[in-house]
Amino acid sequence: MNLESPKVSVEKSAQYIFEKLTDVNSFEKLMPENIAKFEVIDENCFEFGLKGMPEIKLVMKDKVEPTKVVLGAASSKLPFTLTANIAPVDDSKCDVQLQFEGEFNPMMAMMIKGPIGKFIETLASNMGKL
Repeated sequence: MNLESPKVSVEKSAQYIFEKLTDVNSFEKLMPENIAKFEVIDENCFEFGLKGMPEIKLVMKDKVEPTKVVLGAASSKLPFTLTANIAPVDDSKCDVQLQFEGEFNPMMAMMIKGPIGKFIETLASNMGKL
C-alpha cells in the first residue's frame, strides 16, 4: 500500500527541515491534535498513539542529507516506512512530501488507508510549525 501526502511548501531551507526531521523530538510538533501519547525512546526512536488507534513505535531507518528522511516501524508485525522527500526551492524555501509504504493484507489495508492518509496529510500540513 502506497500513500502520498500533498506536497507542501515550507518557508525554511531544505537543510533546516532535514535537521528538524532527523531530530525525533520534532515529530511531536507535527502530530495531529488527537494525539494521546508521544514519547521519545532514544535519539533514533519515538512512540506515539492517537486516540482510538494502537500505539506505533517509529525508528530512523535512513537519511540522505538534505533531501530524504526515512522512518520505519520498529515492529515487524506491521512493516511500513514513512519517507519525507525534501526538495529545495531556494535558500529559504523547500517542498516536502511524505510517502507511506506498507505491506498489509487487503482487509487491513482497507481499514487503515483512510486514517493513515489523513495522518500523513496532517504531518505534512504541520511542517510549517517546525
